Amino acid sequence: MESPPTVTGTIIFSTVGRTDYGFDIFSLPLSNPSKSTEHRLTDGISINFNGHFLDDNQTLVFISERTGSPQVYLTRPNSSTLPDLPDPLPSIPGSLFHDRPILHGNHLIFVSAHEQPSGSLYKSWSAVYSTIIDKNQKPEFNRLTPVGEADFSPAISPSGNFLAVSSYGSKPWGGEFHELNTQIVVFPLSDPSKRTVLVERGGWPTWGSDNTVYFHRQSDDGWWSIYRVDFNSTESFYRVTPPGVHVFTPAAIRDGKTKRIAVATRRKGTIYRHIEIFDTESGEFHPVTELINPGLHHYNPFVSPGSKFIGYHRFRGLSQGVKLIPNLEPVNSAFNSLKMMRINGSFPSFSSDGKFIAYNHDFDGNGGLEIMKSDGSKRWTLIKGRVAFYNSWAPLTSDKNKHVIFTSLGSIFQPAQVSVQVARVSFPISSLNLQTKEIENVQIKIMTKPETGNNGFPACSPDGKQVVFRSGRSGYKNLYLMDSVDGEDNHIHQLTDGPWTDTMPSWSPDGKWIAFSSNRHDPNNPVTFGIYMIRPDGSDLRRVHIDGSNDAAMERINHVCFSPNGEWLLFTTNMGGVTAEPVSFPNQFQPYGDLFIVKVDGSGLRRLTWNGYENGTPAWHGNGGIDVDFEKLCLNGDDELDCDELKGEFIEPLWITCNF
Repeated sequence: MESPPTVTGTIIFSTVGRTDYGFDIFSLPLSNPSKSTEHRLTDGISINFNGHFLDDNQTLVFISERTGSPQVYLTRPNSSTLPDLPDPLPSIPGSLFHDRPILHGNHLIFVSAHEQPSGSLYKSWSAVYSTIIDKNQKPEFNRLTPVGEADFSPAISPSGNFLAVSSYGSKPWGGEFHELNTQIVVFPLSDPSKRTVLVERGGWPTWGSDNTVYFHRQSDDGWWSIYRVDFNSTESFYRVTPPGVHVFTPAAIRDGKTKRIAVATRRKGTIYRHIEIFDTESGEFHPVTELINPGLHHYNPFVSPGSKFIGYHRFRGLSQGVKLIPNLEPVNSAFNSLKMMRINGSFPSFSSDGKFIAYNHDFDGNGGLEIMKSDGSKRWTLIKGRVAFYNSWAPLTSDKNKHVIFTSLGSIFQPAQVSVQVARVSFPISSLNLQTKEIENVQIKIMTKPETGNNGFPACSPDGKQVVFRSGRSGYKNLYLMDSVDGEDNHIHQLTDGPWTDTMPSWSPDGKWIAFSSNRHDPNNPVTFGIYMIRPDGSDLRRVHIDGSNDAAMERINHVCFSPNGEWLLFTTNMGGVTAEPVSFPNQFQPYGDLFIVKVDGSGLRRLTWNGYENGTPAWHGNGGIDVDFEKLCLNGDDELDCDELKGEFIEPLWITCNF
């Protein structure tokens, strides 16, 4: 799709945990697995996950984000006789999301999220598609999911005749993101319209035989467990794994001898997810990866057709492949004229000339405030050892001899009364040289009074004279304006007032409007936010009613900012629903957070990101000439480059660990 001529420039955004994943796909023999027999099957470029074995030679189809979005790839490490197949495998043109690939013969089946469902927002875009792989013919893609419905996690039967999916059907998304309220649905590949609901609640199906399907769901006692349904049984379905351990993402082992399934588990006493083999007849678990890599997470097992190998993805480790995190990573854009980049940090803010980016390296820890060149090639530390979040770069015209950045000092997730302060950070332009890593002569001025409570999310006006920020000084979080040099000692004005939360303000480029997020339409709901706009003098307050949203009670919009020409609003929202089963990923606070843009009158809504992550904290600059050389920025593993080292420090979903 071509973008309208007004949608141009560069957008930089963050993704929770994603930059540190470093996933590769590994395999182990099911008989006598050991450290020496674990093999890496993918090449350490970007992240690689959710594989499927074609044979017992470990020929593999998998998902990789190496080209800027999840695409289907194939690798054949132990086969010289496999037919000549393309790598990457055909993907739907224009689709920025693919997942869970299956290659059965020359029949490729996968999930894509490129077609917006009709009717309303708050529906998942994910659906199952298929194509025939023939190097002599242009691929044709067939949608197997009925139009208007959403399917996840396809699994093919041993005969190749049937497909099982985790289906959300045609109902609107209910807002859940722990366990999705999906059904287990089965249909013949020869006629996808003949859909049969096997189970009303379940996900991630796998076939034990053409008459048996295993799946996961959260049991009434709170434990994620594996269940089984037999087509010809008088009992509809029954629980297979016991309480006391979380078990999910099953993969049946079809060796004709025992009724075993490979599963991912989360046990008390360990902080890691591991792959185990569960014997459904004896009821015993047999550890696999904990014996080999006790200090790593392992995800989403799959088994070769002859049951010789088990595969999974995990952090590749520092000795495997690429070991550095690029400061900026190109992401495929829905529009040709708009560049997208993921930053290894949060809350980026461009300098007015587009040459630099201020950002918070880790706002959950003591990441402080850093600056990098906008091509990601060099970075400097401005503040360290202090928690900082949300940044706004003052226009360079306000003081031609120095840079000024406004930030928040203190923890981000705090009530109105807890002290958080707005700071004015200034330093000489000459400090940004290639020979230094820490900027000297930094001046930090606290702009708000400590006794005023929670002050944060500052945004500097385009003329550099005022700062709008959120403050809890009244007992509620509302917006205030203050002088950009002297702070509230010189001038402070309450812009909004009421028993709700107004937050994350952003100025329009001409300074005539301030956009912000607020739950003022439903103050008793602490998570439902919409977009509002107001004049700096407090007049013309209005809500941006987005076409198609119907101001839904579940609407959650945050991190609003203007396009460089002031015609569009960029924000993160839940309007695209959930793209993949959240339990199959490391922790995402909101695995429905995608970036959208809309015109300031609420029309022309466009989606910018598709994945199973939480994307947010975007910044939009008019400079579309920023070029990032991904290979130069750490892909070659050069230790001299100014990047972070991969550590694989991501965590299990907090809603899983709460039982412990």
